[in-house]
Amino acid sequence: MPGIAGIFGKTGANLADVARMTRFMTHEPFYVTGTYADDATGLCAGWAVPGGSSQKSMPLWNERRDVCLIFSGENFMERDELRRYGVGFDTSDSRCLLALHEAIGLDFIEKLNGWFSGLLIDLRHKRAVLFNDRYGLGRIYTYETAERFFFASEAKALLEICPELRRLDPRSAAEAFACGSVMQDRTLFEGVRLLPAASAWSFEPDGHIGKKRYFDRESWEAQEPLGDIEFYPRLAETFGRILPKYFGGPDPVGMSLTGGLDGRMIMACAHRPQGTLPCYSFNGMYRDCADVTLARRIASLCGQSHRTIRVGSEFLADFPGLAAKAVAVSDGTMDVTGAVELYVNRIAREIAPVRLTGNYGSEILRSNVAFRLGKLSEEMLDPDFARLLENARHVYRSERDVPTLSFIAFKQVPWHHYARLSVEQSQLTLRSPFLDNELVALMFRAPRELAASNALSLRVVFESNPRLGKLPTDRGQAYGDESLVTKLRKLLVELTVKAEYAYDYGMPQNLARLDHRLAPLHLERLFLGRHKFYHFRIWYRDQLADYVKQMLLDPRALARSYIRKNILERMVMEHTSGTRNWTQEIHRVLTLELLQRHVIERW
Repeated sequence: MPGIAGIFGKTGANLADVARMTRFMTHEPFYVTGTYADDATGLCAGWAVPGGSSQKSMPLWNERRDVCLIFSGENFMERDELRRYGVGFDTSDSRCLLALHEAIGLDFIEKLNGWFSGLLIDLRHKRAVLFNDRYGLGRIYTYETAERFFFASEAKALLEICPELRRLDPRSAAEAFACGSVMQDRTLFEGVRLLPAASAWSFEPDGHIGKKRYFDRESWEAQEPLGDIEFYPRLAETFGRILPKYFGGPDPVGMSLTGGLDGRMIMACAHRPQGTLPCYSFNGMYRDCADVTLARRIASLCGQSHRTIRVGSEFLADFPGLAAKAVAVSDGTMDVTGAVELYVNRIAREIAPVRLTGNYGSEILRSNVAFRLGKLSEEMLDPDFARLLENARHVYRSERDVPTLSFIAFKQVPWHHYARLSVEQSQLTLRSPFLDNELVALMFRAPRELAASNALSLRVVFESNPRLGKLPTDRGQAYGDESLVTKLRKLLVELTVKAEYAYDYGMPQNLARLDHRLAPLHLERLFLGRHKFYHFRIWYRDQLADYVKQMLLDPRALARSYIRKNILERMVMEHTSGTRNWTQEIHRVLTLELLQRHVIERW
């Protein structure tokens, strides 16, 4: 994932070390890298950013060349707000950040709106400030010794120059097994921490670190709720006003479109000129899924082109390399299914280097909790390691004990959703209006009875574009239509969704053997591909079986301290022979094995 890296140290800056760090963050040939050193502050910093973006001119300097900014990410402040501070640059121009700092000082950080990380070097006061966004999506990994403070947007950059960090943290690994993500400000690596969200940490030449947070979620939680009648107009006005910002900037924008509500809200409210917003959808190998068939109609109704990006035999042939890269790029936060994201977003970049998406819409607008405890068999785990999973579940339950929207925005988003985002952002720039600060703040004022309802989104779509509002979604929903036909359609859709899940990830163990015996009938063609475009249970059993056995039956994998060798061998053979379903377990073990080989042990 593009980002920044650096070292603060009493012993001075080390450009060679920082150059090595940035090389580890350069995943594609279109990245632009650089380094900067300042002996007065004891700082050496570097960056790796997409070459087509406005960030390619890093570092940025003010007119007097006594304040320098290294910035990774985007800022979507309102233009009128910038004008109020006398800033003449547009938000798509990173120079607006320095101009804003000149106007209001370090308070400029809390005005920013987006996903970012940055480093401000003030030569006048011999001070540097390391900061990130209020959600923590502009992730910064940190490591501190008696003499130096290291930071980087990717953990592997720290491991490159600090060999003592090349160890898996058992507690964090247990959390990855239990719920798919490491929680709080910890990471998968012993000694490596995360810079807390909404941080503005100042570094002085004497080594003092001032650890300030510029935003606290309680300020949003304490807002006065709005009534039913008052809330909807505010939502419609806010969404319509903020949306144009997400089409700005010098780089072309493409729309990642599904059959759901959130991308449809963007299409309905954007009112883009015909032929100016290329749309695309991801598809599988069995049939056109619901996302594709509906997205084509949505794009057509809005006068835009549509392209299908198919995940098929070519992807499966490239899976070993894609899986290894996805795990390495994400520092192990994304499991091996990130290979799919790497594949489709690499193709999407050819359409447009900026991807606009409806991601996070159902979470923010309808309180969808996607970050949950998993249901995995623990029999393959070493007993001492398995006991750590209970502690992980306890941590999850304690973290879940906050208002739902707070859990989603400030825990689910940076811990769970970051994983996929890190892989996507390695290939292109991802944007979503649904994490706009103003919109999220407004949703904290939503009436309780509307917080989990589709009604608001359906109404916004219908009132902005009635034809889109009447087109049923991938779950059979349409605005104002409660007819018997609609209810039956929704029921049928739900049945096909559950049937597809049951045949794939959720295949009951007692039916897996029967399904294997019926393999000549190719039942997968009946159940799969209606709603999902990747199907790892079948792939691990068939096309990827040799790869799974090669990786997990290797002596290195079987010797891991957290694994019971004989049990893992049995589970791998059972799944690849089709007699049992261990898809999720294979995900977890394969991900950690790739992390061990391609991040921890690569030196």
